[in-house]
Amino acid sequence: MSAAPPAGRGLRRSAAFALTAAAALFTGLLGPASAYADTPPSDSVTSDNVEHIANVPKPEAVNSTNSDLAFTGDYVIGGNYDGFVIYDVSEPEDPRIVSEVLCPGGQGDVSVSGDLLYFAVDYPRAGEECGAPETPVTDPDGFEGVRIFDISDKTSPEYVAAVRTDCGSHTLTLVPGDDEREYVYVSSYAPAEEFPNCQPPHDKIAIIDVPLDDPASAAIVNEPVLFPDGGNHDQDGLLRPTEGCHDITVYPSKDLAAGACMGDGILMDISDPVEPIVTEVVQDTNFAFWHSATFTNDASAVIFTDELGGGGAPTCTEEIGPERGANAIYTLDGEGADSTLEFASYYKIDRHQGDQQACVAHNGSLIPVPGQNFFVQSWYQGGVSVIDFNDPTNPREIGYFDPDDRIDPDIQNGSTWSAYYYNGHVYSSDMRRGLDVLKLTDPRLRPAERVTYDEFNPQTQPVYRPGR
Repeated sequence: MSAAPPAGRGLRRSAAFALTAAAALFTGLLGPASAYADTPPSDSVTSDNVEHIANVPKPEAVNSTNSDLAFTGDYVIGGNYDGFVIYDVSEPEDPRIVSEVLCPGGQGDVSVSGDLLYFAVDYPRAGEECGAPETPVTDPDGFEGVRIFDISDKTSPEYVAAVRTDCGSHTLTLVPGDDEREYVYVSSYAPAEEFPNCQPPHDKIAIIDVPLDDPASAAIVNEPVLFPDGGNHDQDGLLRPTEGCHDITVYPSKDLAAGACMGDGILMDISDPVEPIVTEVVQDTNFAFWHSATFTNDASAVIFTDELGGGGAPTCTEEIGPERGANAIYTLDGEGADSTLEFASYYKIDRHQGDQQACVAHNGSLIPVPGQNFFVQSWYQGGVSVIDFNDPTNPREIGYFDPDDRIDPDIQNGSTWSAYYYNGHVYSSDMRRGLDVLKLTDPRLRPAERVTYDEFNPQTQPVYRPGR
């Protein structure tokens, strides 16, 4: 375990529980509310180098909370607590909804691989299929896990199968295999003792083996315990002690994975994807909930995020400061499985959002400028931030998009879950507004426009280079 840096989603089963717990955490641990409730974060919605070019409101059928995104060809797939939506973005300034799949199950994390879509379910249902009603959490036969869809026809996705996992699937990560199979890492954690299929300790992940010629036969192939010593349970200020991982990002070309695991950040060797090995564990006294991770393109550093307040508290305030509810940048010393994590710095938006704005570090991706380190990231009601971290000890914001009714009462106030760069544009999954499309006009970022992908799952990092 590495030494901690200098001192300085959490709660998944119901929105009410999440907000209550987050509010309690905020009140009990973070001190008095900010005095900046009526102070706009800036005098404009966007910085001069970010252009908002399109918004697609949530459709009527799939109208719950928007969650994560995946990308394939000219399509963006948007997860939602009610199911998912497929958008045609062949013309990014004019995105169109091509299909809506009503399939409730909570969270709705998505990954795409060819004609297959993997969809996370972490609210128990009475059956595996779409349309199965929600069932009490005490029902031992309730289904949670991963649903698999065939999206070869983007206008009419078809349900294929489902795989049950302990504690469901809060998030999931696609891991490439060979020509015959691929894998899905399922992250989840034990919420409380009343869930019969999800008893603590739950210090493992589930690994699903998907035969590509018969995805309906997908099944769990391993459930490795990542924290045989129990993980971090003793640190003051934790939102939740370590009982599994919130999210895992894999870098297949480097045989590496980074896990954001509640009370711990981890590094893994995934040279054998069925037998991942934890090679490094770090803790941080300023982190309440290790939420997500992103490698740099050369795997010389990792950005971890902290979801202080569980996504339901206003943490972007002067009182809370720049080191809590922030990103932590760690450099990687060594190669591959021999790498070690060394703390470099924190990054947090300094556009204070006040005590009415739920703002915290959330999901983002690299902006693929070859040889450079730029990052675009969601901050819930703090909007979208564009970050230069070429100097890992001194990251800084160089652009933003922050739809805010405090600036203009005609604007629908945003709350962005994830923001990812894909083939020349940033796509923001806003929990309220729907899908936003942004164009980055900063000259430093234009080389990214020459990097294109056929497919992009942000938690399955590709290597990028010019013209790809």
